[in-house]
Amino acid sequence: MSWFKKAERGLRDFYVAPYRRVFARAKRDEEDLFMMLVLSEALGVPNPASGATLELLPEMLDRMHDWHIRQGLDRSPMDGMQCC
Repeated sequence: MSWFKKAERGLRDFYVAPYRRVFARAKRDEEDLFMMLVLSEALGVPNPASGATLELLPEMLDRMHDWHIRQGLDRSPMDGMQCC
């Protein structure tokens, strides 16, 4: 590995490292909001974009367990789905 690549990696770590936790938290918050939008009909919240989010439901069901644990729910809030 060249000296420039090592220097680039070191500088990137120096400038990015303090913000990794902030970026990870922002990503989780964004994902939680997206989950809420996709699953809003199942949770009893009217969703004007339900037709557009319906096709995303199978993708979101795989992540349901992690999401409801982060939200502080012991069990899945959806009646028909038991993930734990």
